Amino acid sequence: MSGALCPHCDQPLRRFRLPDNSGWEGDSQLACFNDDCPYYRRGWQHMEGRFAVKASYRYRVDPTTGHASPLAVWSAAALKDQVLDDGDDAGGSRA
Repeated sequence: MSGALCPHCDQPLRRFRLPDNSGWEGDSQLACFNDDCPYYRRGWQHMEGRFAVKASYRYRVDPTTGHASPLAVWSAAALKDQVLDDGDDAGGSRA
């Protein structure tokens, strides 16, 4: 799924490390971290209006299954510190 693009803004999806106990399979997934993505931008209004929370979501894809779903974020910086460079190992030093 390398080279996958966000269908909302046509920017490349980036691999990010999953937090422990996320409930998702694998060590990493793909998401759009473009702050100008319309999906992410309109998510703030949607979440505030529908659920009365200050949060949004980013487009996310499980690279194993191809299943897409929202990735909840609580700030513009949320999860950006988990973005992996192409050479990074999502599994870290696990044996």
